[in-house]
Amino acid sequence: MTTFKTSLLGALIALGFATQGNHAHAAATETLTVAGGCFWCVEADFEAVKGVSEVISGYTGGTTDNPTYKDVTRGGTGHYEAVQIMYDPAQVTRPQLLSMFLRSVDVTDAGGQFCDRGESYRTAIFADGPAAEDAKQAVAQAQQELGQKIVTPVLPLQTFYKAEDYHQDYYKGDDLKITRFGIKDQAEAYKRYRSACGRDARVRELWGASAPFAQSK
Repeated sequence: MTTFKTSLLGALIALGFATQGNHAHAAATETLTVAGGCFWCVEADFEAVKGVSEVISGYTGGTTDNPTYKDVTRGGTGHYEAVQIMYDPAQVTRPQLLSMFLRSVDVTDAGGQFCDRGESYRTAIFADGPAAEDAKQAVAQAQQELGQKIVTPVLPLQTFYKAEDYHQDYYKGDDLKITRFGIKDQAEAYKRYRSACGRDARVRELWGASAPFAQSK
């Protein structure tokens, strides 16, 4: 019986340490919320970054509760297409992510992004406290490098609404889609859309070798 109790106690202690370790890991995960035009594209870019565990597409910055994609793209809700980037700050820092974000969009365009026009496709960084200070510093540094006025604002955090399931990981879906290029699987349709919209061409034009995601596309 004594041996059993000792073994049980050891197992419980080990489980306690494992649980603490899991909690510590979970607590280490931080979130950055940005809007960069089409959220499919921003999600695809940042899910490739080492240290990023997940990117969620959604809507924020508006006045309508629980908006749908149709609500947001129709206009009038004030919402942006946005993403939440979950990351491990031990592997990639918030300033690094902010720098990458600003160099992955057209920060000079206040009316949308690339071929997508309207309020829901504007760029923004949503942050409070120290994160907002980091964002403002990142914008100032990017503006100095670019030599042009950056119109991407730093806005207070607001409620983030997760987009419909079919928008999540859209860029790697395998459903068939009918597009102007014919019937394509979803991932191929996404690539055609991104190219036709001119996203990477414009980012390369603006940022050149500093563009973190456009060089290989």
